[in-house]
Amino acid sequence: MDMQRTTNESLGNQPSKMLAWVRAVMLAGFVALAAGMYWLDWRGTSLGHISETATVAYFLCLVFTSAAAFELAALIIQAMIRFQRGAVGEVKMLTGFARVVTALIVAVVFISVTGKLQAIGAVVGAFAGMLLGFALQAPISGMAAWAMVTIKRPFRVGDRVLFPSITLLGDVLEVGLMYTKLDQVGGSIGSEEAIGRHILIPNAMLFSQVAINYTPQHLAAYFLDEVVIRLTYDSNWEAAEKILLDAARAVTENIIRETGKDPYIRSDIYDYGVYMRLRYMTVAMDRPRVSHEILKRVFLEFQRNPQVDFAIPFLYSYRKGMEMATRGTMGPEPIVEITMDNIDDAQEHVAISEEEQKGIEELAQRIQKMGLLQPIVVRRVGAGRVELVAGRFRLLACKRLGWKVIPAIVRGGRLASMDSLEGTE
Repeated sequence: MDMQRTTNESLGNQPSKMLAWVRAVMLAGFVALAAGMYWLDWRGTSLGHISETATVAYFLCLVFTSAAAFELAALIIQAMIRFQRGAVGEVKMLTGFARVVTALIVAVVFISVTGKLQAIGAVVGAFAGMLLGFALQAPISGMAAWAMVTIKRPFRVGDRVLFPSITLLGDVLEVGLMYTKLDQVGGSIGSEEAIGRHILIPNAMLFSQVAINYTPQHLAAYFLDEVVIRLTYDSNWEAAEKILLDAARAVTENIIRETGKDPYIRSDIYDYGVYMRLRYMTVAMDRPRVSHEILKRVFLEFQRNPQVDFAIPFLYSYRKGMEMATRGTMGPEPIVEITMDNIDDAQEHVAISEEEQKGIEELAQRIQKMGLLQPIVVRRVGAGRVELVAGRFRLLACKRLGWKVIPAIVRGGRLASMDSLEGTE
C-alpha cells in the first residue's frame, strides 16, 4: 500500500512539475518582453502615445512586468504548498487570488497612464464607499465578536461549546479574527467524542447564537452524568447499590478528590424491574470513556454475583430467560449431556419410511445450523444406561451429524406415551 501511495504521489506531481516549467518559461518570456519595451521607450521608439506623457511601449512594459510578477508569485506559491505537502486545490485558490490582484493592478495602471484616474476615481469612489460599507458589515461584526470573546472569554481554546440553534457541538481549536474553528463532537458517530472534522463558525454569528459552554472552569470541567441499570425485583438491593457505587468510585477517584462530590444512586420502579440511576461527576472531554469503564465494572460484577441480575423486558431476567429456553416445554428437570452409546432405543428395530428419512435429514440440517433447541427425554434403567422416552428423530439426526453426546432431560418413573412425547424440532 505504501508503494502504491508513493507511486500515486509521484504521478500526481508530474502535472505540477510540468506546470512549474511552463510558468518558468512564461516568466522568462514576460521579463524579456518587459525589458524590450523598456529599451524601446528609452531609445525613443514609442510605438504610439496613450496620453501626452505615456507611450504604448511604456504601458506595455508595465503590463509585461505585472505578468512576470504574477508568474513569479505563482511559482513561489506552488513551491511553498509543495514544501508544506498541501493540496493542489490550495495552489489554484492562491494563484487565482494573485491573478485577480494582477488584473486590478493592470487596470489601475492603464487608467493612470491615460490621465483619467482622478475622474474615474471620483465616480468609483462614490459607489465603492457605499458598497464597501455594506460588504464590511459582517467582517466588522466578526472582529467585534472576536474582541468580545477575547476580553470576556465566555469560552476558551480547548472548551467544549454547544450551539443549540444549529445543533453543533465541538471543541474550540482556535478563536481567530474572523472565524472560530471547532473540532466537531459526535457528528457521524453520534457520540460525545471529537471526530477530527474541523468546522469554521463566522464570529459575526456569535451575536445572534446561544452558546452553551460545557467546560466553564479552566482545567476543571466537571458535570453530573449517570449510568442507568435495570434490576430484577428479586435482586439484592444493597448488593446492587454497593456494586454500582464501588465501580463509580474506582473509575472517578481523581474527580471525587477534585470536586469533593461522591457518587450517589436514585431509583424508580418500572414494569419489568427497578431502574437504578448511578450519578457521578465526570469530565466533559472524557465522558464516553468514564461511562464505559463504569459499565464494564458493573457488568463483570453482576456476572460474578448471583444475588443481582439484569432485567430484560418480556423475559423478566437474563437468568430466568436462559432457564426457560433450556427447559422448553418439558418442565423444570435439569438438562445433562449423555453419551450416545449409553442410550437404549426401544424402537431401534422399527423400520423408518422414506418420508421419515427425508424429515430426519431436514431436521439434521436445521440442528447443524441452529443447534438443538429442545433436548431429548430419557429415563434411568440402571447400570449407567438410559432408555429413550421422547425425541427419536432428534437422536437420529444428531447421530447423522456425528455427535458423541446429546443434551437430555433424565426422568424416573414409567415410560410415557411415545406418540404424545415424540415431536418435531
